[in-house]
Amino acid sequence: MDHPTVERTIRTGYPYSERRQMFGVDGLGNDVHTGDAILRLNDEFYLVDDLFQETIEVLEQQGATHEIAQ
Repeated sequence: MDHPTVERTIRTGYPYSERRQMFGVDGLGNDVHTGDAILRLNDEFYLVDDLFQETIEVLEQQGATHEIAQ
């Protein structure tokens, strides 16, 4: 498990820019920006970074797909 700053740098590049566009708010109330990894299930989406591994596995079993917020 990497430090959150390292994970963000890997995901978004360096330096991190707060100017990324807002994608929306996920089903749990988390802000999601373009470039964030999400899980989409039907009409809902969830920010992967804020989910437990068990939650990710359950969502995948229910048919959720991994996507990058565009």
